[in-house]
Amino acid sequence: MPRILLLVTSPRLPAGLLTAAAWDAVRAQPVLAAAETPLTDAIRQAGGAVTLVEPRVDTLLAHARETDVVWLAGPTGDPDLARELGVRLAREPGLAELEVTYGSWDPAGARLLDAVTVMDRLASPGGDPWKRAQTHQSLAQFMLEEAYEAYDAIEAEDLVGLREELGDVLLQVVLHARLAEELPEDRRWTIDDVAGDLVDKMIRRNPHVFAGTEVGSVDEIIANWEQIKKAEKSRDSAMDGVALAQPALALAAKFLQRVERAGLSVPLPEGDDLGARLLRLVAAARAAGEDPEAELRAAALRYADTVRAAERS
Repeated sequence: MPRILLLVTSPRLPAGLLTAAAWDAVRAQPVLAAAETPLTDAIRQAGGAVTLVEPRVDTLLAHARETDVVWLAGPTGDPDLARELGVRLAREPGLAELEVTYGSWDPAGARLLDAVTVMDRLASPGGDPWKRAQTHQSLAQFMLEEAYEAYDAIEAEDLVGLREELGDVLLQVVLHARLAEELPEDRRWTIDDVAGDLVDKMIRRNPHVFAGTEVGSVDEIIANWEQIKKAEKSRDSAMDGVALAQPALALAAKFLQRVERAGLSVPLPEGDDLGARLLRLVAAARAAGEDPEAELRAAALRYADTVRAAERS
């Protein structure tokens, strides 16, 4: 009985990257396709025969009367056509056999390529006027807002919401990178530069994973990370490199953490002004193993609930 082989491939990989079984199939049997694609070119160059036909069940069956054929599925796998063909063959089992095989698969992270492609379309001429009008400076507030919304989802243990919020953070990253492609040549960079720098940093700062460095505990990993980071940045002060835009309470805690990791002994201010008193409270919270930013946030949220309860009553 003739066989119709429905060949599904990843549209995100180069056309020639097929499994050995897929290459054997497209070389040995006639190949049918709905349109010319890089894959049809690759098959012809490898000695295969490709015929363009209408994507219809009757057409496939007509070509499969006397021999096995391979149908090159579209980017979505042609689920409607496959379903219709499967129903037809179930009703008329003597016509042909249907087999679905995967010639290539999306690698992990493949949809990130889609995000880059869609953003390029939105930020190119003829795309979204709002995105095209943005700058790194105009988008800065949105990066903070999206990060805060992701934080809220984490605090609420809303993993479904976190998935969406991380997508919004990723949108900001991809948009910033796309805008950077429009900078003058001496300052231009791309999303590949961002990803490449990140990969290099992850490998460089995790020698216990990638370079065989021996570590005995998480504390040693952190200490090693800080040592590598210090050598990379060549900073003049332990205070350099702290994100100054973060909330003041978190900023104070970060400064105190930097002092502690640097092994410095610098006295806290003794004044009675509010700022000095708050800084001493932050230091006391850290000494107790507490996160002052998270604690104040939790207290503020509890107070908001109390206000709402009072309003209802």
